[in-house]
Amino acid sequence: MAINMIIIMGLPGSGKSTILNALRSKRNDYTISNYGDLMLDIEKAKGWVQNRDEMRKLPIEKQKLAQKLVAKKLAKEKGKFILDTHCSISTPSGYYPGLPFEFLNGLKVDKLIYVTADVEEIKLRRTNDPSRIRDSDDVAEHDEINRYYLAAYSAFTGAPAVIIYNKQGKLEETVKKIADLL
Repeated sequence: MAINMIIIMGLPGSGKSTILNALRSKRNDYTISNYGDLMLDIEKAKGWVQNRDEMRKLPIEKQKLAQKLVAKKLAKEKGKFILDTHCSISTPSGYYPGLPFEFLNGLKVDKLIYVTADVEEIKLRRTNDPSRIRDSDDVAEHDEINRYYLAAYSAFTGAPAVIIYNKQGKLEETVKKIADLL
């Protein structure tokens, strides 16, 4: 049976994981799961990667297999569920969908939320995050590509798409907007 799901996506550095951590205290009636963590567990177990930043450099076929395994796991979930993920992943081969249609096919998606911010804010957040090794990609282009993917995911699932701007210093305001959408 499909689950009811809210999918929250954003560029690396958009602040979506920070927002979701703050949202946990306001809305504990939702299970929040990070798609990247689920994929990382699978890819580490298979010996393909050692850390998150290696994931996007895997051959696409390995990424697809990990996505299928995550989809099977998520399809077994029950109740209110928020999935923290990316619209697309910038890979050496080009932009790859974070949510291929075959992944979305087995899920009941209620809403798609895309978190973004000013390009310069995202660049600054990435620079100030010493815990990650980020490639220097074109943030504006990636944001634009993500909006196309968001529209495609919405058309495929029939779920409404919402874009939320996470302005620097306005975390509580952004969390409230998302909580209101739930």
